Amino acid sequence: MGENMDNKQAQNKRRNYFIDKDFQSKFIIKFCLLVVLAALIITGILYCVGKRSTTVAILNSRVVVHSTADFLLPILAQTVLVVMVILGLATVIVTLLFSHKIAGPLYRFKKAIEGVSSGNLAANFHLRNYDQLKGLSDEVNGMIDKTRQQIELIKTDLAKLKAKKGNISEQDIEELDRKINYFKT
Repeated sequence: MGENMDNKQAQNKRRNYFIDKDFQSKFIIKFCLLVVLAALIITGILYCVGKRSTTVAILNSRVVVHSTADFLLPILAQTVLVVMVILGLATVIVTLLFSHKIAGPLYRFKKAIEGVSSGNLAANFHLRNYDQLKGLSDEVNGMIDKTRQQIELIKTDLAKLKAKKGNISEQDIEELDRKINYFKT
């Protein structure tokens, strides 16, 4: 039992973090730009607020009076830079993992659609339980199953008609026509 669970976990283990490099790169860059924008806005607000007050400091045995903004700017810039780098790295990791949960299923949908387009209705596709779009994959699998069932009914009726050869009734044709017209084209 434990070995089976290990095999299943190994099977579901992520092998490639970049499924759709273009989509995922843009996704990550947009979130990193938000981090940079937030850092710049915070720095700007604190600088503007600090401009309205003054700070007295002793530098090299001299008393110096500066606006609080000018006094804090170097410290503020260093702090924001360090926080921005740390938060940027965290953002890259989180968005990479999150975008993988979107790009991976979209890749699987694309492959499934290509298979159906080429006439392959033999296999369903599956997503991991924690992937995004899991519900949609279940719906698509249901659609493929229903289509497969309808085609099997048509094949069965066609085989019966072939077996009858010259004794095909109007009812037989209507039944086959009804099953074929299930598909809206």
